[in-house]
Amino acid sequence: MCYDWNVKTERIIISFRDTGTIFKKARKIVMAEQNKQEGKPTGDFRSDNKFLLGFFEEKDGALHYRYDAERVIVEPWGANSLRVRASKMPEMPEELWALDGKPEDDHAGITIHEFSAEIVNGKIKAVINNIGKLTFYNQKGEVLLEEYVRNREDMFADTCSSLEVEAREFKPIIGGDYALTMRFESNPDEKLYGMGQYQQKFLNVKGAELELAHRNSQASVPFALSSLGYGFLWNNPAIGRVSFNKNITTWQVASTKKLDYWITAGDTPSEIEEAYADATGKVPMMPEYGMGFWQCKLRYQTQEELLEVAREYKRRGIPVDVIVVDFFHWPKQGDWRFDPTYWPDPDAMIAELKEMGIELMVSIWPMVDYKSENFEEMKAKGLLTRVEKGVRIDNTYMGNTIQYDPTNPEAREYVWKKAKKNYYDKGVKIFWLDEAEPEYTVYDFENYRYHLGPNVQIGNVYPVMYAKTFFDGMREEGQEKVVNLLRCAWAGSQKYGALVWSGDIHSTFESLQNQFAAGLNMGLSGITWWTTDIGGFFGANIYDEDYHEVFVRWFEYGTFCPVMRLHGYRMPYQPQYGTTGGAECVSGAPNEIWSYGDEVYEICKKYIEIREAMRPYIRTLMEAAHEKGTPVMRPLFYDFPEDKVCWENETEYMFGPDVLVAPVMERGQETKEVYLPTGAKWTNVWTTETFEGGQTVTVKTPLEQIPLFTKDGFTLEV
Repeated sequence: MCYDWNVKTERIIISFRDTGTIFKKARKIVMAEQNKQEGKPTGDFRSDNKFLLGFFEEKDGALHYRYDAERVIVEPWGANSLRVRASKMPEMPEELWALDGKPEDDHAGITIHEFSAEIVNGKIKAVINNIGKLTFYNQKGEVLLEEYVRNREDMFADTCSSLEVEAREFKPIIGGDYALTMRFESNPDEKLYGMGQYQQKFLNVKGAELELAHRNSQASVPFALSSLGYGFLWNNPAIGRVSFNKNITTWQVASTKKLDYWITAGDTPSEIEEAYADATGKVPMMPEYGMGFWQCKLRYQTQEELLEVAREYKRRGIPVDVIVVDFFHWPKQGDWRFDPTYWPDPDAMIAELKEMGIELMVSIWPMVDYKSENFEEMKAKGLLTRVEKGVRIDNTYMGNTIQYDPTNPEAREYVWKKAKKNYYDKGVKIFWLDEAEPEYTVYDFENYRYHLGPNVQIGNVYPVMYAKTFFDGMREEGQEKVVNLLRCAWAGSQKYGALVWSGDIHSTFESLQNQFAAGLNMGLSGITWWTTDIGGFFGANIYDEDYHEVFVRWFEYGTFCPVMRLHGYRMPYQPQYGTTGGAECVSGAPNEIWSYGDEVYEICKKYIEIREAMRPYIRTLMEAAHEKGTPVMRPLFYDFPEDKVCWENETEYMFGPDVLVAPVMERGQETKEVYLPTGAKWTNVWTTETFEGGQTVTVKTPLEQIPLFTKDGFTLEV
């Protein structure tokens, strides 16, 4: 055996038949020579003994890499954060999507070696080698995330392979753009949280496959927080999928112009979340009426029915912050006004409610019925969603409808002007923006097209633009504290005052377990304002005693959600009131707290009182959400990241920094084991017993008590 390194020709001369040994020896020789010349550059050796070089360039404070048709840009984007874009388009597309504008004075250290380049921004470093593979490190030199490459050109890597699999795969669509696949190495020990709202009970989504698309009760918010110390935003609103598998992480979309993601490094979950909030925006300050109890049902049929409910709460001395006029209070979908037959004097109704200290929330749907008074004008002006083929109808519930197109600025302005005239100018300061996914009768995502492009490319941005429609209009009117209820969200929705609820869900304990995971993961996804239909939406009879247990446990849990909102479509259904306009839509059974019998009533009344007593504390939580992006409710590990047990816990959460909540989510449960995080003393709110952290205690769970503990002497009135 003999070998030598020729510096001038960059060739290895080897005489040996064991090719495995040859490559190992070659690697050692080449790396030694490189270390002598320029420190520790990364190079990759091809079978023809020639280095394959991409082109590196520092430009406008960013690191650029180019090889053949692909352009890659890695640039600083906030403290300890980087944005990565790649495309094979002639020019790099400039859309910001979820990102809230490039931070000012963003500077990073960029070093270009002969065979690699690196960019350092605070606690995060990205290294790109000569074949374009990216690896991200923290300030300790530990790998956070690494692209998955399996080819022969990556000769010096342990993952060198004949599979010929690229990390960034742009597959051309004939006559169009690209189908995109992005692959990363998977650490089997990693835990991942966030990603929005999916109807499943797992808080840790490692191992899960998730659809990157919205549906009724599903909100894709593609931000993941890793136990390894990074946060990752998939900054692409295209329809697709992500698989967090044991062996590989794969992001896929059906059609796009570019790869776009943002990554940040942090020592704690709070540091990561705050960086993400800085990058995508924060909620406004929650108005005072967002902090108490909200009363709602499907649906109050008349003005007098709604007012009588409000009056009864007033007579009983039970505080209500918000009461809701639900859908089909209008003549036709897309009219965006009260039906005068059933709502003859909205001005007087709103005035009376305000005298009682109650705000009125009004339902808005994005659907426009072909028979609506606004349909022809909106069609003529190009303000409606289009279809790629077939009849221009996307929903058939209570009529043939098509959505307005909120990605079109003119459409946003048109809808807001209607809402302003018919609702806002009458005193309505909070809107229920329903159907925000939007909901299709059939989820043929590929069949719809918007002002900004095909649904398959940009569809997930719909709820953001829907929220923006009303947020911008309300801000123009001088309203600073904006909160509107939506059934869906994407990354960045929060900055437009989006309060998201979990959709039309079943009224069961199994469904309650799903909401537990959904609410916490939404908070970690940047959607700090979140709520559910207390009691679930459908499938319950108000006279069913078995359901009463579900209802009470849900009501207790709802007390410790960012917004406490009672809603549902209960049986037995009420007789139809009227035969015209919105009256064609049925109404569910009464859904006020006295509708379920005396025992349930007394428990619910107590928890409304607890919510009222917490108002000063809740106000501080809303301030933190507004100022820093802090989730109001969060997993235990958020406040106790050094406690490894907290990263495994999926049955408890923190409501702010001082209250630990362990909701009862199983039928007939008489006791519950509660883990108390280390580093604090914990007091059982019901018994006043105090415990040292770092242990599991067993607590009794009578129907009227949700397990509650306070930290280090904090007082909670019950």
